[in-house]
Amino acid sequence: MRKKFVAGNWKMHGSLATNAALLDGVRAGVASLAAEVAVCVPYPYLDQARGALGGSNVAWGAQDVSEHAQGAYTGEVSATMLADFGCRYAIVGHSERRSYYGDTDSVVAAKFEAAMKANLVPILCVGETLDEREKNVTAAVVTRQLDAVISRCGIAALAKSIVAYEPVWAIGTGLTASPEQAQEVHALIRARVAREDAGVAAGLRILYGGSMKPGNAKELMAQPDIDGGLIGGAALVAADFIAICAAA
Repeated sequence: MRKKFVAGNWKMHGSLATNAALLDGVRAGVASLAAEVAVCVPYPYLDQARGALGGSNVAWGAQDVSEHAQGAYTGEVSATMLADFGCRYAIVGHSERRSYYGDTDSVVAAKFEAAMKANLVPILCVGETLDEREKNVTAAVVTRQLDAVISRCGIAALAKSIVAYEPVWAIGTGLTASPEQAQEVHALIRARVAREDAGVAAGLRILYGGSMKPGNAKELMAQPDIDGGLIGGAALVAADFIAICAAA
């Protein structure tokens, strides 16, 4: 299985000028790499991403998607709208969407389903806060988040998706998850899926999204159940993102 890397956490960063240099740098830098690469950008820059990355080996997508197909939902962006811009991916359940905007497990599952109906690949984010880790409920939290999608969409849906483990406590806090801590949760996710379907579990891409950097990417990637990265701050520097991809 080839490693998968998604520059998925530009957050609310970017401008047409800075994006142009970043997208061009990523396109050129990963052209010769064996890893699969994608970039998920804020909605206003989807057309720019399509123009910069079209015809390359870099796919593109969005950082979120509405659970609604259409209707009176001012400000929302549907999965079919994303598909119109050539998107292949849509991130659902990012920790900031869950904590800042109240995306519940049920809403995340609905967004996952909406993305799949539009033939997008959902990137499902799961992960625990520092408080939850200290209370030793990581397994319960991650399993609950995963089960919400399995319950709504069925286990077979995961065969057409990606799961990203993002320990919220290791994002922008100065704390870091060790490769062993990350592997433990990745293995838990795969085992949960395997209880339903071993074939789906074996083929499932599980990315790590907890502050992967050029300095720790190789060690993280050596873990048996870490299949790539959902890259945050390092994705804002083309050279850093390329170095992470090359570590695979």
